Amino acid sequence: MRENEKKRGFEFVSGYEDVSKLPMRGTAHSGAYDFFSPEDITLKPGESYHLKTGIKSYMLPDEVLLVFIRSSLGKKDLELRNKVPVIDSDYYNNPDNEGNVILMLRNTNLEGCNVEIKRGEKVAQGMFVKYLLADGDGFDVHGIVRTGGIGSTGV
Repeated sequence: MRENEKKRGFEFVSGYEDVSKLPMRGTAHSGAYDFFSPEDITLKPGESYHLKTGIKSYMLPDEVLLVFIRSSLGKKDLELRNKVPVIDSDYYNNPDNEGNVILMLRNTNLEGCNVEIKRGEKVAQGMFVKYLLADGDGFDVHGIVRTGGIGSTGV
């Protein structure tokens, strides 16, 4: 890899340049990048919502982006339905949705409280992580190309 080649980062999905904000770290020692909501949302108790962040992430082939709910929203009983989404490197620019990082939010509040998220509010945080392959991993993936978005690698 050449020194000036992109290694990992974030870009806007087409059409989101004016409504989204690129993820950023909150402090010099933050290990994760804050994702911002591109819209105002109100979730009633038990309600779910697929929030299209308008952000796509690129990374090296042996990396993934792990996404977590922000602790401040966890205190409000907001969770990610799929707990810790794993964004694979080949999700970037897939033909189905261009690699839009979609957060599957759910309000789990049992006391009847709505959860409100304002446009520009920090809603999740993503962390780039290297992964390792197990001994004997003979799975031949050469030539297999992702053609879709969420859930496209199989059931």
